[in-house]
Amino acid sequence: MWSPSLFLLAALATTSQALYFYIDGATQKCFFEELPKDTLVVGHFHAEQWDEHTKTYGPNPDMGVFISVDETFDNDHRVIAQRGPAKGRFTFSAADSGEHRLCFTPQNVASSGGWLGHGDIKGSVRFTLDLAIGETSKIESTDKGKIDDIVQKVRDLNSRLQDIRREQVFQREREAEFRDQSESTNARVVRWTLIQLAILGVTCAWQLSHLRAFFIKQKLT
Repeated sequence: MWSPSLFLLAALATTSQALYFYIDGATQKCFFEELPKDTLVVGHFHAEQWDEHTKTYGPNPDMGVFISVDETFDNDHRVIAQRGPAKGRFTFSAADSGEHRLCFTPQNVASSGGWLGHGDIKGSVRFTLDLAIGETSKIESTDKGKIDDIVQKVRDLNSRLQDIRREQVFQREREAEFRDQSESTNARVVRWTLIQLAILGVTCAWQLSHLRAFFIKQKLT
């Protein structure tokens, strides 16, 4: 069932606006939003319960909030099922274009840290919601700080990658220089071996010629 405040929520497109609506106890309140594919949605919420003694809305440490987001166009496929304190945030990105149902349900938190379900929440609950749809600039500064940290880490990794590439180039140059030096040394060794063989061949030929002449002179042959 739509209420006037929910029509205001449905009118949000690519802007961020803080507004509030009222929930009767643990009643679930839902609204529908048509989202394009890959649209980022960031929501900040704050639930306050009516206090009969002070006649004002204020925080209740025993109250939490259950948040669900379903894709109505895909057989109510659930995108988010989040239980948390009465004040917090949620984010999701639309996997496909279509109508999404966002529901908020106040719940009672047990003293041991568990959840007691939908019961034990009495009276009116004022729900404040700041919803940013498709506006990354609306993400709070803490999120920007996280993004900046990630960007810096990426830059550091790129710098290290550049260092590794320079080291690889240096090693390849050293390898090429060592290979050229080895080939030059091997070539000199081969040339010197050939020269030695040539000298040895000439020496042998000269000695054989000298011995033949000596034998002829001595009339041994």
